[in-house]
Amino acid sequence: MVEQKLADDEGRLSALRRLDVMDTGPEEPFEKIVTLVRTVLAVPIATVTLVDRHRQWFKAQRGLDVPETPRSISFCTHTIRQRDPLIVEDAHLDQRFADNPLVLGAPRIRSYAGIPLRTPEGYNVGSLCAMDNKPRRFSPADIAILSNFANIVSDELELRLIAQSDYLTGALTRRGFEEQAKRELARHSRYGRPSALVMIDVDHFKSVNDSHGHPAGDEVLRQLADISLDTLRPSDAFGRLGGEEFAVLLPETGGADALAAAERLRQAVEAHSFDLPGGTRLKITASLGVASVSPGLASVGDWFARADAMLYEAKNGGRNCSRLALQD
Repeated sequence: MVEQKLADDEGRLSALRRLDVMDTGPEEPFEKIVTLVRTVLAVPIATVTLVDRHRQWFKAQRGLDVPETPRSISFCTHTIRQRDPLIVEDAHLDQRFADNPLVLGAPRIRSYAGIPLRTPEGYNVGSLCAMDNKPRRFSPADIAILSNFANIVSDELELRLIAQSDYLTGALTRRGFEEQAKRELARHSRYGRPSALVMIDVDHFKSVNDSHGHPAGDEVLRQLADISLDTLRPSDAFGRLGGEEFAVLLPETGGADALAAAERLRQAVEAHSFDLPGGTRLKITASLGVASVSPGLASVGDWFARADAMLYEAKNGGRNCSRLALQD
């Protein structure tokens, strides 16, 4: 019988989203691992691969020149369905892969060893892979080495979440921001002090990446963070929740003042000319959802959901605007 979590792809995808790692830039720990795998195992290709709903994306890679491939043709989608390593000694003789475009065409994978990357919840979110262009028998020692490296990768994925500062923007990480929000909600429960949460989402961000490339998208996020930090008070908390979504905590701020603060931030973003790599200048807008803390909020998750609902209204209302949730 297939273990329940191996068959629960929605749960697995939730575990992957929790890691907040997809489409992030190169990071030294993962770069070192793939370099070591390629050197120690003497293979031309090594990857730290994360398997999303429709794609496999390489957090780190050696020997490949693409950032991702469709999940439907990936070896790793087979790896994540089992607890044990997936070993393919000759893909031409394996009916699962003999007609695979990654075997018949570039990078011409002939042999493969993949170790599942398992989260503390028990979900396989990806794999550490070693690949060769010729048939190969991976020895028990090879597999043990690769397994040890995979454990290090899994640990590093978790350690990323512990860090309080987002590597790209300098904002609080999602985990760090949620901790701040919990403290603010507890302060309201104890003392009845006002506070507000603002959700921020860059409008049409996908088109920036599609038209100008991911480095340009990263630059937009960095500059938006700078604008936000310049606009906000020192007492406010600014975090990156993931991708192009940010959030602000406004202590000692009621609903009307929070909406005014959100509008100041929105206008500052709209007025800014974003300088992109290569000399391109771009105008960007953002949509914002605002929710004040109230006795009706049972958890930080409820608070986030209320602000997120307002963000959804702002986007449905034509974008480049702010919406405030009504009080209970």
